[in-house]
Amino acid sequence: MGITALAAAVPKTVIDNYHYDLDIWPEEEVKKVVDKVGVVERRFADDKTCSSDLCFAAAEKLIADNNINKDEIDLLVFLSQTPDYRMPATGILLQNRLGLPMSTMAFDISLGCSGFISALSIVYAMMQNNGFRKALLLDGETRSKVYSRKDRREAFIFGDAGVAALIERDEKFGESHFSLNSDGSRGELIMIPGGGYRNMSSIETLREKVVDEYGNIRSDEHGHMNGADVFNFVIVEVPKDIKRLMAASGEDIQKMDYYVFHQANAFINNYIAKKMKLDKERIPWTIQKYGNTSSVSVPLTIASELKDKMAGKKKLMMSAFGVGMAWATAIVPFVDCKISDIVEV
Repeated sequence: MGITALAAAVPKTVIDNYHYDLDIWPEEEVKKVVDKVGVVERRFADDKTCSSDLCFAAAEKLIADNNINKDEIDLLVFLSQTPDYRMPATGILLQNRLGLPMSTMAFDISLGCSGFISALSIVYAMMQNNGFRKALLLDGETRSKVYSRKDRREAFIFGDAGVAALIERDEKFGESHFSLNSDGSRGELIMIPGGGYRNMSSIETLREKVVDEYGNIRSDEHGHMNGADVFNFVIVEVPKDIKRLMAASGEDIQKMDYYVFHQANAFINNYIAKKMKLDKERIPWTIQKYGNTSSVSVPLTIASELKDKMAGKKKLMMSAFGVGMAWATAIVPFVDCKISDIVEV
């Protein structure tokens, strides 16, 4: 199993972080935050554009550029925590919108930042066990709609994007290795407490309120993150997981062609790279121009930064971590992966 083609779509609206919401926050404070997290620009979807729209644009580009016969797509998986509706599953709507046959199995996966690696392993396993020929993994997020612009801890970090990956059965790829982990005891570190079925939407959950001594404002239906505890979690668990997977697979970390990390923030990723003694020339970055796009950040970074570098056989180590808490590491071979130009929506 392997990814034979990849396409990405981003909103056409570019947010200049240094000039974002200066009517709310002082310019010197904005600069301090932006310099720290490393997010210079982001892309924001408009009110009418959903994650599915970004994934649809990416999938259409993928199908057109690779002359894909839609009748051969047996499986569609939509990965997102910002779906179109509570029900039905957005993946099923995308099956119809893309003109795929009714024989295509379609479903959604709700996972955050680590989700692409976990979803990829699920698709690989399903193709192996069910004999599917081709699968589409669609990964989209509109995180700009999740966080309060009045909460400076999250207001300058997140952006929107969608990715489509074509996955096919072929022995040429060789073996992939995955390590998938979760710790629900830390679920409150990154959370939207209101709006689900545990704490249903109400006037109270939608009411904005001051949440700390620094004057940050959000409602219970905005996302919030305990940045310090997330950082402490990441710097312990992620390097340990990478080492564990390398030992279990027998692979040499120094022989990976590229190391693709979840684009959480510049400080965290630089810390991990230094701790693992990785060659920074082999670590692509997109956080500066797309921000943290949650689960989309790993495939978006591949599509954006490795487009002309994937000829022949390449071996990538991918690592992602976040909401859940969940974290995942993978060693994935690529062979002549065809990467399309990024589409703006």
